[in-house]
Amino acid sequence: MCGFVGIIGVERASAAAAQMLQALQHRGQDACGVGSVDSGRVHLVKDLGMVSQVLSMGVIATLPGEAAIGHVRYPTVGAGVRDDAQPFHTRRPGVLMAHNGNVTNVPELDAWLRRRGVRLQSGCDVEPIMLVFAEALGGSGVEHVKDAVRAVFDRVRGAYTCTAVLEVDGHDTLVAFRDPFGVRPGVYGQSPQGAWCVASESVALDAMDFTMMGEIPPGAVMLFRPGEPPRVDQIAGATPRRCMFERIYFARPDSKMEDGRVFHVRWALGERLGQEWRQKGLEADVVVPVPDTSRPAAQAMAETLGLPFREGFIKNRYSGRTFLMPDQRARQSALRLKLNPIPEILEGKRVILVDDSVVRGTTVRRLAELVRSTRPAAVHLAIFSPPVRHPCYYGIDMPSRDELVAAKLPEIEWARAFGVDSVTFLSVEGLRATAGSPACMACFDRDYPVPVSEREKAAIVADRRGTPG
Repeated sequence: MCGFVGIIGVERASAAAAQMLQALQHRGQDACGVGSVDSGRVHLVKDLGMVSQVLSMGVIATLPGEAAIGHVRYPTVGAGVRDDAQPFHTRRPGVLMAHNGNVTNVPELDAWLRRRGVRLQSGCDVEPIMLVFAEALGGSGVEHVKDAVRAVFDRVRGAYTCTAVLEVDGHDTLVAFRDPFGVRPGVYGQSPQGAWCVASESVALDAMDFTMMGEIPPGAVMLFRPGEPPRVDQIAGATPRRCMFERIYFARPDSKMEDGRVFHVRWALGERLGQEWRQKGLEADVVVPVPDTSRPAAQAMAETLGLPFREGFIKNRYSGRTFLMPDQRARQSALRLKLNPIPEILEGKRVILVDDSVVRGTTVRRLAELVRSTRPAAVHLAIFSPPVRHPCYYGIDMPSRDELVAAKLPEIEWARAFGVDSVTFLSVEGLRATAGSPACMACFDRDYPVPVSEREKAAIVADRRGTPG
């Protein structure tokens, strides 16, 4: 899971891209980078660290041009080293590219490229996408770009939304394309001056006063030039299956996606969770969210149940998202620094603790310990997503079933294992009803829109564990 921006038609586009990346920092805190294009020359800076650490004003000053691509990285492929940071650049033909998603058949692509004398130089899966695109780019016209995107759709499996800057018909052009299932998000917008931007989430557009114009269509390629309407070409048949985990956890609540603002989706999930919780006949005194993702769902659940909603934790605003930490030890040590309970809200109360999801289980156990330290009367855990029982191969860091607590423990043992009095997950049926249109819920229901072979699964798990595939 990562975040990208692409921008064209703005003086000092690299500065605008860096500012937009700060709005997407929640999508990746491992590495970041910005590349700009000026008179056909690419200028690129990328490194490990957050935007404020890597992209200082002095660094940005070295990146001239009116077109730029930026990226924040949360590694699901590669070792999390500098060489894997995005964007990537190839000189022949000249393509600057970044993406969000996960390619499932990297070994197959590596072998195909090797037969053509092309070697991958990183563990980042945008590189094979870019090289497949470059190999198929037989010229610099619009039709050549369409052929290159078609080749990517034919050869590259997985979930990916990409943006690139390259010369098309003699003009620097911002290009964006999204796989036919549209699992990973992508939006585009325009400034009052006619500049264009594409991004993983609409909040990046808001940061520079761009107006969101729509979604990058699944299975399509879009071309943008300043002052001109975008060109949209449908390359492959679209079967949209947007990722529900984006709505549940990753995206900011103020972002807009195909199904509306993320805040409203989480509110609807909370209402449904409240209805399902009431059917269990349990009783409580107060509803408390785990900051920050769970707040809309907890508010909706409280209203549905007629219970008070209270903030029971103080969050350290300078701590990272524990799910994106590189290993379990880091997640555990970061949690107490991140959250501190408020005893006056919790002591002596029957508390409904609302969280977005349970993946490995360690974080929720530690949360329960923090709440128990305030001496509540009872702790009921309510999760506004179903149990995560199956791995994700499309860009979320849960590639192995062995890591998923809900897959390892029978339901009757969940409350004891988590240290709470009861556990209520939103049902899969409830999630589907709330989602409305078809979505990717493979981590909940094992219905993978893009098939992944056993060999590919083993390679993905090996990559994340740092062992030979």
